[in-house]
Amino acid sequence: MDEKMRPEMVEVADRLRMIRKALPQRKCESSTGSNARVPISGEENNAPPSNTTTPTLNSSSKIPPTVAPFPRISMDELRQITRNFSNDALLGEGMYGWVFFGVLKDGQQCAVKKLDPSTRIHFEVPSISRLKHENIVQLLGYCVEGKDRFLAYEYALWGSLYDILHGKKGVKGAEPGAVLSWEQRAKIALSAAEGLEFLHEKTRPPVIHGRINSCNILLFGDGVAKIGDAGFAISPLTSTEKLLLDPPLTSSVYDAPDFGIVLLELLTGRKAVDRTMPLGQKNLFAIWASARCKGMVERCIDPTLEGNCPPKAVAKMAQIADRCLLFVAKDRPNMNAVVMALRPLLAMQGS
Repeated sequence: MDEKMRPEMVEVADRLRMIRKALPQRKCESSTGSNARVPISGEENNAPPSNTTTPTLNSSSKIPPTVAPFPRISMDELRQITRNFSNDALLGEGMYGWVFFGVLKDGQQCAVKKLDPSTRIHFEVPSISRLKHENIVQLLGYCVEGKDRFLAYEYALWGSLYDILHGKKGVKGAEPGAVLSWEQRAKIALSAAEGLEFLHEKTRPPVIHGRINSCNILLFGDGVAKIGDAGFAISPLTSTEKLLLDPPLTSSVYDAPDFGIVLLELLTGRKAVDRTMPLGQKNLFAIWASARCKGMVERCIDPTLEGNCPPKAVAKMAQIADRCLLFVAKDRPNMNAVVMALRPLLAMQGS
Protein backbone atom coordinates (compact mmCIF):
# COMPACT_ATOMS: atom_id res chain seq x y z
CA MET A 1 0.00 0.00 0.00
CA ASP A 2 1.20 3.51 -0.77
CA GLU A 3 2.82 4.97 2.33
CA LYS A 4 0.54 8.02 2.21
CA MET A 5 -2.52 5.79 2.37
CA ARG A 6 -1.38 3.80 5.38
CA PRO A 7 -3.31 4.59 8.58
CA GLU A 8 -1.60 5.85 11.69
CA MET A 9 -1.23 3.26 14.47
CA VAL A 10 -3.49 5.41 16.65
CA GLU A 11 -6.23 4.98 14.05
CA VAL A 12 -5.60 1.23 13.93
CA ALA A 13 -5.75 0.98 17.72
CA ASP A 14 -8.96 2.98 17.86
CA ARG A 15 -10.55 0.78 15.21
CA LEU A 16 -9.54 -2.43 17.00
CA ARG A 17 -10.89 -1.00 20.24
CA MET A 18 -14.23 -0.32 18.54
CA ILE A 19 -14.28 -3.86 17.17
CA ARG A 20 -13.60 -5.30 20.60
CA LYS A 21 -16.50 -3.33 22.09
CA ALA A 22 -18.79 -4.33 19.23
CA LEU A 23 -18.28 -8.08 19.41
CA PRO A 24 -21.52 -9.63 18.18
CA GLN A 25 -23.07 -12.65 19.77
CA ARG A 26 -24.10 -15.72 17.88
CA LYS A 27 -27.69 -15.26 16.91
CA CYS A 28 -30.28 -17.18 18.90
CA GLU A 29 -32.32 -19.49 16.76
CA SER A 30 -36.07 -19.76 17.11
CA SER A 31 -37.80 -23.08 17.64
CA THR A 32 -38.32 -23.21 13.90
CA GLY A 33 -34.57 -22.97 13.26
CA SER A 34 -34.64 -19.41 11.97
CA ASN A 35 -31.76 -17.00 12.33
CA ALA A 36 -33.62 -13.97 11.02
CA ARG A 37 -32.66 -10.70 12.65
CA VAL A 38 -34.61 -7.62 13.59
CA PRO A 39 -33.63 -4.37 11.88
CA ILE A 40 -33.36 -1.70 14.56
CA SER A 41 -31.78 1.33 12.93
CA GLY A 42 -34.57 2.13 10.51
CA GLU A 43 -33.51 -0.27 7.78
CA GLU A 44 -36.01 -2.24 5.75
CA ASN A 45 -36.23 -6.00 5.85
CA ASN A 46 -36.38 -7.15 2.23
CA ALA A 47 -36.21 -10.88 2.85
CA PRO A 48 -39.05 -12.84 1.24
CA PRO A 49 -41.79 -13.99 3.61
CA SER A 50 -41.66 -17.55 4.82
CA ASN A 51 -43.78 -19.66 7.14
CA THR A 52 -40.66 -20.92 8.89
CA THR A 53 -38.90 -17.64 9.64
CA THR A 54 -38.85 -15.75 12.90
CA PRO A 55 -40.94 -12.55 12.58
CA THR A 56 -38.93 -9.36 12.22
CA LEU A 57 -39.71 -6.17 14.05
CA ASN A 58 -41.45 -3.88 11.57
CA SER A 59 -44.83 -2.23 11.40
CA SER A 60 -46.40 -4.81 9.08
CA SER A 61 -45.09 -7.99 10.70
CA LYS A 62 -47.47 -10.85 11.32
CA ILE A 63 -46.40 -13.57 13.69
CA PRO A 64 -46.68 -17.04 12.10
CA PRO A 65 -48.81 -19.59 13.96
CA THR A 66 -45.68 -21.58 14.80
CA VAL A 67 -44.36 -18.72 16.97
CA ALA A 68 -46.08 -17.58 20.17
CA PRO A 69 -47.18 -13.91 20.00
CA PHE A 70 -45.07 -11.47 21.96
CA PRO A 71 -46.62 -8.35 23.54
CA ARG A 72 -46.57 -5.31 21.30
CA ILE A 73 -47.10 -2.02 23.11
CA SER A 74 -48.74 0.89 21.34
CA MET A 75 -47.01 4.24 21.03
CA ASP A 76 -49.99 5.87 22.72
CA GLU A 77 -49.51 3.67 25.78
CA LEU A 78 -45.77 4.41 25.89
CA ARG A 79 -46.38 8.15 25.71
CA GLN A 80 -48.96 7.89 28.47
CA ILE A 81 -46.91 5.80 30.90
CA THR A 82 -43.73 7.87 30.38
CA ARG A 83 -45.59 11.22 30.42
CA ASN A 84 -44.53 11.73 26.81
CA PHE A 85 -40.96 10.70 27.64
CA SER A 86 -40.57 13.59 30.08
CA ASN A 87 -37.55 14.27 32.26
CA ASP A 88 -39.67 13.34 35.28
CA ALA A 89 -39.82 9.76 33.97
CA LEU A 90 -36.18 9.65 32.85
CA LEU A 91 -34.16 6.92 34.58
CA GLY A 92 -30.89 7.61 32.81
CA GLU A 93 -28.83 6.86 29.74
CA GLY A 94 -28.46 3.26 28.57
CA MET A 95 -25.97 1.79 26.12
CA TYR A 96 -28.24 2.35 23.13
CA GLY A 97 -30.39 5.28 24.14
CA TRP A 98 -32.43 6.80 26.97
CA VAL A 99 -34.41 4.81 29.53
CA PHE A 100 -37.73 5.92 31.06
CA PHE A 101 -39.87 4.60 33.89
CA GLY A 102 -43.45 3.50 33.28
CA VAL A 103 -46.24 1.27 34.53
CA LEU A 104 -47.91 -0.99 31.96
CA LYS A 105 -51.67 -1.53 31.73
CA ASP A 106 -51.34 -4.75 33.71
CA GLY A 107 -49.79 -2.77 36.59
CA GLN A 108 -46.25 -4.04 36.05
CA GLN A 109 -43.46 -1.50 36.47
CA CYS A 110 -41.10 -1.33 33.52
CA ALA A 111 -38.08 0.42 32.09
CA VAL A 112 -38.79 1.69 28.57
CA LYS A 113 -35.67 1.85 26.43
CA LYS A 114 -35.87 4.28 23.51
CA LEU A 115 -33.22 3.07 21.10
CA ASP A 116 -31.05 5.54 19.25
CA PRO A 117 -31.94 5.13 15.53
CA SER A 118 -28.32 5.75 14.58
CA THR A 119 -27.06 2.79 16.59
CA ARG A 120 -26.38 -0.19 14.36
CA ILE A 121 -27.89 -2.94 16.48
CA HIS A 122 -30.06 -5.91 15.54
CA PHE A 123 -31.97 -8.50 17.52
CA GLU A 124 -34.86 -10.94 17.35
CA VAL A 125 -37.76 -10.27 19.71
CA PRO A 126 -38.80 -13.95 19.97
CA SER A 127 -35.20 -15.00 20.65
CA ILE A 128 -34.69 -12.42 23.39
CA SER A 129 -38.00 -13.32 25.00
CA ARG A 130 -36.83 -16.95 25.28
CA LEU A 131 -33.82 -16.05 27.43
CA LYS A 132 -35.52 -17.01 30.68
CA HIS A 133 -33.27 -17.04 33.73
CA GLU A 134 -33.34 -15.50 37.18
CA ASN A 135 -30.22 -13.48 36.34
CA ILE A 136 -31.32 -12.18 32.92
CA VAL A 137 -33.48 -9.04 32.68
CA GLN A 138 -36.79 -10.05 31.07
CA LEU A 139 -38.25 -8.33 28.03
CA LEU A 140 -41.92 -7.39 28.55
CA GLY A 141 -42.87 -5.88 25.20
CA TYR A 142 -41.81 -3.79 22.21
CA CYS A 143 -43.00 -0.99 19.95
CA VAL A 144 -42.09 0.30 16.48
CA GLU A 145 -43.06 3.75 15.22
CA GLY A 146 -41.35 4.74 11.98
CA LYS A 147 -37.63 4.68 12.64
CA ASP A 148 -38.13 4.71 16.40
CA ARG A 149 -37.71 1.44 18.31
CA PHE A 150 -38.73 0.85 21.93
CA LEU A 151 -38.23 -2.07 24.31
CA ALA A 152 -39.92 -2.48 27.69
CA TYR A 153 -37.99 -4.45 30.30
CA GLU A 154 -38.72 -5.40 33.88
CA TYR A 155 -37.85 -2.52 36.17
CA ALA A 156 -34.77 -2.70 38.40
CA LEU A 157 -35.62 -0.90 41.65
CA TRP A 158 -31.97 -0.29 42.55
CA GLY A 159 -30.96 0.78 39.05
CA SER A 160 -27.70 -0.36 37.51
CA LEU A 161 -24.46 -1.24 39.23
CA TYR A 162 -23.03 1.89 37.59
CA ASP A 163 -25.77 4.00 39.20
CA ILE A 164 -24.96 2.68 42.66
CA LEU A 165 -21.19 2.95 42.38
CA HIS A 166 -20.85 6.17 40.38
CA GLY A 167 -24.22 7.95 40.06
CA LYS A 168 -26.74 7.76 37.20
CA LYS A 169 -25.05 7.91 33.83
CA GLY A 170 -26.10 10.84 31.68
CA VAL A 171 -27.74 12.67 34.60
CA LYS A 172 -25.84 15.83 35.52
CA GLY A 173 -24.87 16.05 39.19
CA ALA A 174 -26.01 12.49 39.98
CA GLU A 175 -24.53 11.10 43.17
CA PRO A 176 -23.58 7.47 43.87
CA GLY A 177 -26.11 5.34 45.72
CA ALA A 178 -25.80 3.75 49.14
CA VAL A 179 -22.44 2.10 49.80
CA LEU A 180 -22.50 -1.58 48.88
CA SER A 181 -21.21 -3.90 51.59
CA TRP A 182 -18.62 -6.53 50.70
CA GLU A 183 -21.26 -9.26 50.99
CA GLN A 184 -23.50 -7.40 48.52
CA ARG A 185 -20.60 -7.00 46.08
CA ALA A 186 -19.79 -10.69 46.23
CA LYS A 187 -23.45 -11.58 45.60
CA ILE A 188 -23.65 -9.16 42.66
CA ALA A 189 -20.50 -10.61 41.11
CA LEU A 190 -21.83 -14.16 41.46
CA SER A 191 -25.32 -13.29 40.16
CA ALA A 192 -23.92 -11.55 37.09
CA ALA A 193 -21.54 -14.44 36.44
CA GLU A 194 -24.42 -16.92 36.66
CA GLY A 195 -26.37 -14.86 34.12
CA LEU A 196 -23.44 -14.98 31.70
CA GLU A 197 -22.93 -18.67 32.39
CA PHE A 198 -26.55 -19.27 31.35
CA LEU A 199 -26.02 -17.37 28.08
CA HIS A 200 -22.76 -19.15 27.30
CA GLU A 201 -23.33 -22.66 28.55
CA LYS A 202 -27.07 -23.32 28.78
CA THR A 203 -28.58 -21.72 25.68
CA ARG A 204 -28.46 -23.34 22.25
CA PRO A 205 -26.81 -21.87 20.33
CA PRO A 206 -24.71 -20.03 22.92
CA VAL A 207 -25.23 -16.28 23.28
CA ILE A 208 -22.20 -14.02 23.57
CA HIS A 209 -23.13 -10.74 25.22
CA GLY A 210 -20.20 -8.69 23.93
CA ARG A 211 -20.90 -5.52 25.95
CA ILE A 212 -20.83 -6.46 29.63
CA ASN A 213 -20.26 -3.47 31.90
CA SER A 214 -21.62 -1.98 35.09
CA CYS A 215 -24.33 -0.10 33.14
CA ASN A 216 -26.10 -3.26 32.02
CA ILE A 217 -25.84 -5.17 35.28
CA LEU A 218 -29.16 -4.30 36.92
CA LEU A 219 -29.84 -4.63 40.65
CA PHE A 220 -33.20 -5.95 41.84
CA GLY A 221 -32.62 -6.23 45.56
CA ASP A 222 -30.02 -7.05 48.18
CA GLY A 223 -27.26 -8.44 45.97
CA VAL A 224 -29.62 -9.76 43.27
CA ALA A 225 -28.16 -8.82 39.88
CA LYS A 226 -29.42 -9.48 36.35
CA ILE A 227 -27.77 -9.06 32.96
CA GLY A 228 -29.39 -6.51 30.67
CA ASP A 229 -29.25 -6.15 26.86
CA ALA A 230 -28.80 -9.89 26.35
CA GLY A 231 -29.55 -10.96 22.78
CA PHE A 232 -28.40 -7.76 21.06
CA ALA A 233 -25.94 -7.85 18.16
CA ILE A 234 -23.96 -5.13 16.43
CA SER A 235 -24.09 -4.95 12.63
CA PRO A 236 -21.92 -7.66 11.03
CA LEU A 237 -18.21 -6.93 10.91
CA THR A 238 -16.36 -6.70 7.63
CA SER A 239 -14.28 -9.68 6.47
CA THR A 240 -11.12 -7.70 7.28
CA GLU A 241 -12.32 -7.01 10.83
CA LYS A 242 -13.15 -10.68 11.33
CA LEU A 243 -9.63 -11.68 10.30
CA LEU A 244 -8.23 -9.44 13.04
CA LEU A 245 -10.10 -11.37 15.74
CA ASP A 246 -8.92 -14.75 17.00
CA PRO A 247 -10.41 -17.06 18.29
CA PRO A 248 -13.81 -17.03 16.54
CA LEU A 249 -16.42 -14.53 17.75
CA THR A 250 -18.55 -17.33 19.16
CA SER A 251 -15.99 -18.04 21.88
CA SER A 252 -17.36 -17.24 25.33
CA VAL A 253 -13.96 -16.01 26.53
CA TYR A 254 -14.71 -12.70 24.78
CA ASP A 255 -17.03 -11.69 27.62
CA ALA A 256 -14.36 -12.47 30.21
CA PRO A 257 -12.28 -9.24 29.97
CA ASP A 258 -15.37 -7.03 30.26
CA PHE A 259 -16.51 -9.04 33.26
CA GLY A 260 -13.02 -8.69 34.74
CA ILE A 261 -13.39 -4.90 34.55
CA VAL A 262 -16.75 -5.16 36.35
CA LEU A 263 -14.99 -7.10 39.15
CA LEU A 264 -12.39 -4.32 39.36
CA GLU A 265 -15.18 -1.74 39.69
CA LEU A 266 -16.65 -3.76 42.57
CA LEU A 267 -13.23 -4.02 44.21
CA THR A 268 -12.14 -0.42 43.78
CA GLY A 269 -15.35 1.62 43.42
CA ARG A 270 -13.74 3.37 40.43
CA LYS A 271 -15.20 3.86 36.95
CA ALA A 272 -13.79 1.72 34.15
CA VAL A 273 -12.85 4.97 32.40
CA ASP A 274 -13.00 8.28 34.25
CA ARG A 275 -12.26 11.21 31.96
CA THR A 276 -12.46 13.66 34.87
CA MET A 277 -9.28 12.24 36.39
CA PRO A 278 -5.73 13.42 35.61
CA LEU A 279 -3.70 11.76 32.88
CA GLY A 280 -2.51 8.35 34.05
CA GLN A 281 -5.49 7.87 36.36
CA LYS A 282 -8.30 7.69 33.80
CA ASN A 283 -8.20 3.99 32.94
CA LEU A 284 -9.03 1.52 35.71
CA PHE A 285 -7.24 -1.40 34.06
CA ALA A 286 -4.02 0.61 33.77
CA ILE A 287 -4.27 1.70 37.42
CA TRP A 288 -4.85 -1.88 38.53
CA ALA A 289 -2.01 -3.29 36.41
CA SER A 290 0.38 -0.70 37.81
CA ALA A 291 -0.66 -1.48 41.38
CA ARG A 292 -0.22 -5.21 40.70
CA CYS A 293 3.31 -4.66 39.45
CA LYS A 294 4.18 -2.62 42.54
CA GLY A 295 2.51 -5.03 44.98
CA MET A 296 0.17 -2.27 46.16
CA VAL A 297 -3.24 -3.70 45.26
CA GLU A 298 -4.59 -3.17 48.77
CA ARG A 299 -4.35 0.60 48.18
CA CYS A 300 -6.82 0.27 45.28
CA ILE A 301 -9.63 -1.27 47.34
CA ASP A 302 -12.72 0.94 47.63
CA PRO A 303 -12.17 3.22 50.66
CA THR A 304 -15.93 3.38 51.28
CA LEU A 305 -15.69 -0.22 52.53
CA GLU A 306 -13.61 1.16 55.41
CA GLY A 307 -11.76 -2.13 55.67
CA ASN A 308 -14.94 -4.14 56.26
CA CYS A 309 -14.00 -6.85 53.77
CA PRO A 310 -12.37 -10.24 54.33
CA PRO A 311 -8.78 -10.11 52.98
CA LYS A 312 -8.87 -13.65 51.58
CA ALA A 313 -12.11 -13.01 49.71
CA VAL A 314 -10.77 -9.72 48.31
CA ALA A 315 -7.59 -11.46 47.17
CA LYS A 316 -9.63 -14.22 45.55
CA MET A 317 -11.87 -11.80 43.61
CA ALA A 318 -8.77 -9.90 42.51
CA GLN A 319 -7.25 -13.15 41.28
CA ILE A 320 -10.40 -13.99 39.30
CA ALA A 321 -10.37 -10.51 37.75
CA ASP A 322 -6.74 -10.94 36.75
CA ARG A 323 -7.49 -14.24 35.02
CA CYS A 324 -10.42 -12.74 33.14
CA LEU A 325 -8.18 -9.92 31.92
CA LEU A 326 -5.41 -12.13 30.54
CA PHE A 327 -4.27 -10.93 27.12
CA VAL A 328 -4.27 -14.37 25.44
CA ALA A 329 -7.90 -15.41 24.93
CA LYS A 330 -7.34 -19.14 25.41
CA ASP A 331 -5.87 -18.51 28.86
CA ARG A 332 -9.02 -16.80 30.15
CA PRO A 333 -11.55 -18.84 32.17
CA ASN A 334 -15.00 -19.63 30.83
CA MET A 335 -17.95 -18.40 32.87
CA ASN A 336 -18.58 -21.81 34.41
CA ALA A 337 -15.10 -21.66 35.95
CA VAL A 338 -15.71 -18.05 37.06
CA VAL A 339 -18.96 -19.03 38.81
CA MET A 340 -17.24 -21.93 40.58
CA ALA A 341 -14.45 -19.60 41.73
CA LEU A 342 -16.80 -16.84 42.95
CA ARG A 343 -19.21 -19.06 44.87
CA PRO A 344 -16.89 -19.73 47.85
CA LEU A 345 -16.46 -15.98 48.39
CA LEU A 346 -19.87 -15.84 50.08
CA ALA A 347 -18.58 -18.20 52.78
CA MET A 348 -15.38 -16.22 53.42
CA GLN A 349 -16.98 -13.47 55.50
CA GLY A 350 -14.57 -12.30 58.17
CA SER A 351 -11.74 -14.57 57.03
